[in-house]
Amino acid sequence: MATLTRRQRFPFPEIPEWFESFPARFTMPTMGDLSAVRIEDYTEGDRYIMRAELSGVAPEDIDVVISEGMLTIRAERTERDVEKNRSEIRYGSLSRSVTLPPGANEDDVRADCTNGMLTVSVGLGRGKEEAKHIEVKHGT
Repeated sequence: MATLTRRQRFPFPEIPEWFESFPARFTMPTMGDLSAVRIEDYTEGDRYIMRAELSGVAPEDIDVVISEGMLTIRAERTERDVEKNRSEIRYGSLSRSVTLPPGANEDDVRADCTNGMLTVSVGLGRGKEEAKHIEVKHGT
């Protein structure tokens, strides 16, 4: 005989969302909310690809900066001034930085934002630099 199980509804639906960002609530404040920008990155051919989920952010409100081996995305999601019954959308400044892979060419970068998905592509044109051995001399 089959047994039916009934899933009990959680009486406070906001609590699971609070636990989702639990570690971020007790860390040192940073520029932007890291949990607000979800990313994925991978290598495709001779390019490093990083995609960021930025729904509700206009392309003109996104700043992509690449410097000293770091790729940083800054964005601003502004709140519309309307009366709301409930809002689970995060507003304000968003920021996320990732370390570029070895051989990334900071002069070969492209960025595109379509349907709330930012795609940044960085060329991997430079070959990996060989390790440099430094001669150690005896002090005189």
